[in-house]
Amino acid sequence: MEEQLSLLDLVLQATITVQLVMATLLVASMASWYMIVQRVIYFRNVSNEMYDFEERFWSGVDLSQLYREGNERAAEGEAVLGMESIFRAGFKEFSRLAQQSEMDSEAILEGSRRAMRVATLREEEKLERHLSFLASVGSTSPYIGLFGTVWGIMNSFRGLANATQATLATVAPGISEALIATAMGLFAAIPAVLAFNRFASRVDVFANRYDTFVDEFSGILYRQAYALRSKDKSRRSSDQTDGGAR
Repeated sequence: MEEQLSLLDLVLQATITVQLVMATLLVASMASWYMIVQRVIYFRNVSNEMYDFEERFWSGVDLSQLYREGNERAAEGEAVLGMESIFRAGFKEFSRLAQQSEMDSEAILEGSRRAMRVATLREEEKLERHLSFLASVGSTSPYIGLFGTVWGIMNSFRGLANATQATLATVAPGISEALIATAMGLFAAIPAVLAFNRFASRVDVFANRYDTFVDEFSGILYRQAYALRSKDKSRRSSDQTDGGAR
């Protein structure tokens, strides 16, 4: 208890500049921890949604039914995340373009891929949210703490110059408060750097899974588009034959 009180006394007795440095680092640390917890929860939700959707998607369910199920959940206020959001964007564009008889299968597929790419970029932006702040905290906090350290030591030596007797007890409090600033800088930086590296690697994993899904789903849509246009050509050819016979 005495050690904690002495540490608190050092903080309270520090110069205004050093106290501002400590306050800045404390706020940055609290904000980074909030964002770390928020990102952990979000990544867990996205991961669970992705595995659930993949299991449902590859179970052989009708794509139209899968799309309608997503509409129902969205209407109830449930957020549609990650891979399912990409699927919905691609399938919606596919359904819209497939209704236009002048569109060939290649054009339908290209439109669907563009829609899925846009949706993928949006999902990646959501995954990368707050990561730039964590990177900034991790890279700048040690320097902010170092500034407080240099300032505190400088004030300690200025006080030593005016002292009649130079002893360790004279400069120890100033040096101690200065080192506290360095410690707070590291305390803010280390979790932010570790979290940033972890989240950045998770973003890469999700991005690769999304790209793989876009390619796989594009293959399915191409086969459907080709079958649909072949059926339309057969129907038009049959209608022309019947018209000629009449």
